[in-house]
Amino acid sequence: VAMAAASAGLSYHYLPHKYDKITMIKILIADDHAIVREGLKQIVAEESDMKVTGEAGNADEVFEILKTNNFDIAILDINMPGKSGLDLLKDLKIQYPKLPVLILSMYGEEQYGIRALKAGALGYLRKVSAPNELVTAIRKIVSGGKYISQALAEKLAENLDISQTGLPHEKLS
Repeated sequence: VAMAAASAGLSYHYLPHKYDKITMIKILIADDHAIVREGLKQIVAEESDMKVTGEAGNADEVFEILKTNNFDIAILDINMPGKSGLDLLKDLKIQYPKLPVLILSMYGEEQYGIRALKAGALGYLRKVSAPNELVTAIRKIVSGGKYISQALAEKLAENLDISQTGLPHEKLS
């Protein structure tokens, strides 16, 4: 890194401290399509502080893996055979309430984003999102935050605008 910085004309100074420790983010991916899991693993592999340490193709496999492994985050597809990602999310929130979950879906935010967040997901991301957005979402959620895309943020803001217009008694019906 220092050589790359120097060749770019930048100064690079890092003196490692004996207590410095890179914490590896351990990720569980649950998607019924092996090719999607492989793509996600490739994206994550480019990050020095992240590693996919578990993979599942359905809800039963998720719970089997969770019996013997710990993860910092689970990334769930919303549409899997057997039990949907939303149903799986609800079960995870009961059995593993501290496990942060990011929902990854081909469906638009307006269809499932708000429902996923209400069910306990800490983030919702469409599969067509840029790889760097996935990495950003993982880091944000693992650090204790929530992640929503710009499109979902706008949808939430629109819903707030709609609910705040009109007289209070008009909202009752």
